[in-house]
Amino acid sequence: MKQSNIVIGADHAGFALKEKIKQALVSEQVGVHDLTPVFVDGDDYPKVGYDVARAVSTNPKARGILVCGSGVGMAIAANRVKGARAFDAHSVDEVKLAREHNDANIIALSGWKMKNTEALKMIEAFLTTPFSKVARHKRRV
Repeated sequence: MKQSNIVIGADHAGFALKEKIKQALVSEQVGVHDLTPVFVDGDDYPKVGYDVARAVSTNPKARGILVCGSGVGMAIAANRVKGARAFDAHSVDEVKLAREHNDANIIALSGWKMKNTEALKMIEAFLTTPFSKVARHKRRV
């Protein structure tokens, strides 16, 4: 899973999971840029989602990982940025489809509901699944 250009961020509800994800990626020698390195109680997810999306949208090789309470708010905030294609992930199959069919470049995860092992499996799929070369998928994106 050699991938660099990973931008990661979380609000207070996703911070613990984000830290475990970051630790696992770094141990695999994946380059990670953490936009929320310090826990801030009561912070706002829209700013984090926007900041990660801006960083990802300016680098075609970058991928983003967002973690908040449900994952939904971060995905909504990120998708306000042109060039960001964020989705709220629930399964490895969904992750693969989001990459293959939509060229998703940002994954949003739930800090409240997701277990570490589940999150890491989804992130591995997110970082290793290529975008489809099928014409209709390219056209839609």
